[in-house]
Amino acid sequence: MNNNALLVFSGGQDSTTCLFWAKQHFNKVFALGFDYGQRHKTELEAARHIAVQANVPFEILKLKLLPQLTANALTSASIEVEKEKPDERPPNTLVEGRNMLFLTYAAIYAKSKSVKNLVTGVGQADFSGYPDCRNDFIVSLNQTLNLSMDYDYKIHTPLMWKNKTEIWQLADDLGVFELVQNETVTCYKGVKGKGCGNCPACYLRNRGLENYLKQKENE
Repeated sequence: MNNNALLVFSGGQDSTTCLFWAKQHFNKVFALGFDYGQRHKTELEAARHIAVQANVPFEILKLKLLPQLTANALTSASIEVEKEKPDERPPNTLVEGRNMLFLTYAAIYAKSKSVKNLVTGVGQADFSGYPDCRNDFIVSLNQTLNLSMDYDYKIHTPLMWKNKTEIWQLADDLGVFELVQNETVTCYKGVKGKGCGNCPACYLRNRGLENYLKQKENE
């Protein structure tokens, strides 16, 4: 079996960092993005552009049914993105079942290419209240995919225990700090690079960047 990998790729900071991590760890990397009716669709444009720069095959699957199944701020223009996570529930940017669906479709696609390694940028160090970013979920889904498809998948989560500061450091170590800083879309409003500066995704990204730059100054 080949030592190739399939990356779930959004064009954001985390999955772009994982893209270049995967290129160092596997012979060939395929990337798969998802159009699920997200408001910040510019992330797919960024993903396509970055994949070309990385010389990685990239395809986009359409999952337009998600907005019909669950109401959230990422797929509904009528719901404002909450600036802070509520204490009593997940944030309204949670798209229920998104990572489970992404990884399931990715697994089906990967098997068609005889690929067993799946890579995703989820992590729980800077926990944003998304249950499908936790390690327990990934371990459970990995076993479920293996049993359901009779295939020996391995889901790799290189960022699982890294906070945003450490993710910036990894991007720097991989030689793609400026690319990640300027070309990715993490912002929930779809603003490339620094983002809008006001949404929770921008807050985590920019706080991590500030901490990393201060850390570098003190080295």
